[in-house]
Amino acid sequence: MSTPTRQRIVEAGADLLRVKGYNGTGVKEIVAAAEAPFGSLYHHFPGGKEQLGEAVIRWSGAMYGQLGPVIFDAAPDVVTGVRMFFAGAAEHLEETGWTDACPIATVALEVSSVSEPMRLACAQVFESWIEAGARRFRDAGVGDERARELTIGMIAALEGAFVLARALRDTSPLEVAGELSATNVEQALADVVGAQRQHPSDHRDGGPHPHQPRLRPAKGCAHHLFRCRLPGELLDLREGLVQQHLQSADDPAARTFHRLGQLSRPGVVYRVE
Repeated sequence: MSTPTRQRIVEAGADLLRVKGYNGTGVKEIVAAAEAPFGSLYHHFPGGKEQLGEAVIRWSGAMYGQLGPVIFDAAPDVVTGVRMFFAGAAEHLEETGWTDACPIATVALEVSSVSEPMRLACAQVFESWIEAGARRFRDAGVGDERARELTIGMIAALEGAFVLARALRDTSPLEVAGELSATNVEQALADVVGAQRQHPSDHRDGGPHPHQPRLRPAKGCAHHLFRCRLPGELLDLREGLVQQHLQSADDPAARTFHRLGQLSRPGVVYRVE
């Protein structure tokens, strides 16, 4: 089934605006790329290029927003998810010859002071990304305000890193921004755990624990993250076995740690956080 003309125009516009920007892209160029009659653009977008630009922003924002769940759902925890997201962005940017970065930022910089409809479309896209990211961090145990701040910081770091990376032809800005963003998330989760230890009665009686702990190498070891259960413990995974005083081999925590131990490298001491 062929793609409807309107959708072809929107997708062609999205490809061109992402690379060349709004001012650098002409409507004739868009309809040619869409293989559509010139008159069809004004049939579907009576407001002309501005209305098309608004549609492109909303469609591109929705498509780009789908990357987050794909990456974070595949990650063992949100900290790793942040690192994976930035690493993927760096790899993709370099593979596309430093042209395919954020589909919204380039246009937002051009139009936000001259077109209210397109500024509003950009703002709504960014807000949808912020809410999606904040929800992800809230689910990991971070409070509402801090979760929103983390997401805004992450998106701001990503967009700024894209600008630097494209100008420098170097992925290191994205690598640095990713590590700083991941560190901020990691600290937020650590603060949650610290608060819970100071006020343990707030989370007694088997209620849902708002923070999912992580098993990570102690200082000086390679950085790998695993899910685990018991905060505040040191686990010695030498020879692939957990040397830890657990109740019995039938204990669920013991089985969890044993499974993690089998995945770990010999001679590495891990800390549960």
